[in-house]
Amino acid sequence: MNHRTYPQGVPSWIDTEQPDVEAATKFYGGLFGWTFEDVMPPGAPGRYLIAKLDGQDVAGLGSGGAGAAWNTYVAVDDADAAARRLVTAGARLVSAPEDAGEGGRSAELADPEGIRFRLWQAKRRPGAQVVNQPGAWNFSDLHTPDPGAGMAFYEKAFGWQVDDVGYGLMIRRPGYGDHLEATIYPDIRKRQSEFSAPPGFEDAIAWAVATAADEPPHWHVAFAVADRDQTVADATRLGADILKQDDTGWTREALIRDPQGAVFSASQFTPPT
Repeated sequence: MNHRTYPQGVPSWIDTEQPDVEAATKFYGGLFGWTFEDVMPPGAPGRYLIAKLDGQDVAGLGSGGAGAAWNTYVAVDDADAAARRLVTAGARLVSAPEDAGEGGRSAELADPEGIRFRLWQAKRRPGAQVVNQPGAWNFSDLHTPDPGAGMAFYEKAFGWQVDDVGYGLMIRRPGYGDHLEATIYPDIRKRQSEFSAPPGFEDAIAWAVATAADEPPHWHVAFAVADRDQTVADATRLGADILKQDDTGWTREALIRDPQGAVFSASQFTPPT
């Protein structure tokens, strides 16, 4: 099996910190069918589990403080060098680079608007191995009051480009489609042409979204689901709050707050016919 790898500047991993890890495994395992592998050595402070779907890495779940949230990591070749470069570009260092066991090296920063994100220098764990499938990570989107101004930092920091495709602002990392074509998706462009994807969609890594009036700016995580309505019913049964439901020309979405407070979206892909 070819591992899915991520070039520098591509979001590569997500995780959530939860006050009650066992309760979180019951919720997300019940909702998405995840199984979990505890990767912390015996006696280590805290816990960190790798969530798996069909035996492949999809996300991380760790012990945290009072608040629960989802985090997005961007792949870099050298976490220390990238952190220094991003601080020079206007970011604030929240947590200095440190090793995450044998899996990789990470750091946390805040962009000029204060929106936090993380870096991931892969070693043994290259990042999420299943994406864009029911129960797996779909996209992380930048929710900011002014997407144009908010993207200026990321364009400089990671070389991202933003395309207005009419129904949204698509963030691209140029060359990512070539990487996917050369590694795990040799027919990516053919597959995307079958549902009339916008030009450059093979390079798409995220979307930029204007925040609602009562919404704090953040990197927002969305998961793919096969049936939005069934996911809503399952999430409710498992103790979550459904904050919003919305149908667009391409998706059926639900905004969900898990039982410990982490907010995410469930997105059913319904392309125009």
